[in-house]
Amino acid sequence: MSDPRSPFPVPAPWDDGSSGAPRGGPADGPGRTPAPWPMPEHAQPPAPRPPQPSWPELPDAGPAVSGRERHRDLDEEAPGEVTAWGYPVYQEPRPSGPLDVGDLPGRQQERPFSYWESSPASEPAPAPVPAPAAPVPAPAPAPTHRSAAREAEPSFWGQAREPERSSWGSAWGRFPEEDQRPEEAPEPPPVKKKREPYLDNVKFVLIALVVAGHSLVPTLDAHSAKSAYLFIYTFHMPAFVLISGYLGRNFWNSNAKINKLVDTMLVPYVIVEIGYALLRYGLGQKWTLTIIDPAWLNWYLLALVLWRISSPIWTRMRQPLLVAVIIYMMAGFSEIAGDFSLDRFFGLLPFYVLGMMLKPEHFDLLRPLWVRITAGVVMAGAAAVAIFIAPHVNLKPVYFRYSFKKMDMDWWIGLGVRGALLAAALILAFALLALVPRRETWFSDLGTRTLYAYLLHGVVVLIAKDQGWLNFSWLHGPLGVLAIMSSSVALAIVLCLPETRKAFKWLLEPRLVWLYRRPSTPPDNKDTPDSAKESAPAPR
Repeated sequence: MSDPRSPFPVPAPWDDGSSGAPRGGPADGPGRTPAPWPMPEHAQPPAPRPPQPSWPELPDAGPAVSGRERHRDLDEEAPGEVTAWGYPVYQEPRPSGPLDVGDLPGRQQERPFSYWESSPASEPAPAPVPAPAAPVPAPAPAPTHRSAAREAEPSFWGQAREPERSSWGSAWGRFPEEDQRPEEAPEPPPVKKKREPYLDNVKFVLIALVVAGHSLVPTLDAHSAKSAYLFIYTFHMPAFVLISGYLGRNFWNSNAKINKLVDTMLVPYVIVEIGYALLRYGLGQKWTLTIIDPAWLNWYLLALVLWRISSPIWTRMRQPLLVAVIIYMMAGFSEIAGDFSLDRFFGLLPFYVLGMMLKPEHFDLLRPLWVRITAGVVMAGAAAVAIFIAPHVNLKPVYFRYSFKKMDMDWWIGLGVRGALLAAALILAFALLALVPRRETWFSDLGTRTLYAYLLHGVVVLIAKDQGWLNFSWLHGPLGVLAIMSSSVALAIVLCLPETRKAFKWLLEPRLVWLYRRPSTPPDNKDTPDSAKESAPAPR
């Protein structure tokens, strides 16, 4: 039999070669003394190295053990000890900072192959070690432009990564495809929205009726003239006020419109009042000037100012039209003076409030052919009724300003007349809106300058009355009514021309820019101090 003993003395599994060392202790435990190794005589021990930092354990490395435990049959040194063969090889963990080409996720350095691991049979079976927990994948590194190889490396899905761009270009400079991109053409200036001609057409028709109504006053003793006057005054000012309410529904949302409250209403009102006083005095009448009591047609400017100022009140109400109608009906019980046009303010209030409530789609309801045919029939019927009742009615109710007492009516009759007149005015106003063409017409541009026709036509009418131009006998008949109305339309056309506006703009539409403050603008972020920026709460 051969001798089974090994020709070389092998230390016991738990013997580290030192005398008096305890057996059965943990490997590389405290109090352990490494076994001395024979070294060549010419080798000198190197200088002691500084303590090495402790390296973190890899996720799949398991419990940390030394080389002596793995190879109990070999007297291998602990990590960090120097042998005759050089420094021992150890596995360097992956750093947590940005990775280089070799430090990609999933690429772990393999432990070098050791010859001494080729014979594990001589080792006793190690104790079972519990399976380590599943490693938590490391977060993906932040994209950097470290190298071209990094950019061309396949991604998780197997496709090459797209080169990452930044405000500084690529790692090697600008991307060539960026130089080949065509320069973006500058955005064209915004196209100015075309003005809708429909409302301009309506305004010119209404201002022509205003001039015609004022011109018919000297001939009201004729039946035909009174019939035409009654027909016009039933709806022309209610329709005018309704359109004013529609155009002023967003009045307080614009600083320019608020400025016009003074530029095109209050200032022209004062100028026209003084002008009419001078004109009457020049025609031989007594000098009278009362700014608070508007003269003749000047009442509309002052009433419009009051309606515009009251606009926020009506927009806040749930039922503004119902409240306005109640105020209109109850105003007949009170003796309201004409100062500041308060009598007209309450008398035409429902039409302004209704205009504020209208929207563009409401006007579209008047487009169908059957609606326009019905509107034509209604207007013809109203004209026939006016011809029939003109000799028997008083004209005071159509002015929308007098109380029941001044009209010599009992209160229940006055309420009925006031309600019937309100309904008739609304029906005829919407009939007119349905008949006015919506397309561009020859008088669409004239409708943009109706303010000049309204304020200046009174001068011509006053002179015509004083000089007796409207007292000819042939004018007191149907042909005379047609002649007066035709002349009124011609006068309205002349006063709405661009030349008329150019001649009187400095007087009726003065630019009072110096009178107003500029609207405050929010401060720019660039002007905000750094301390204020730091103290601002971060968005959540």
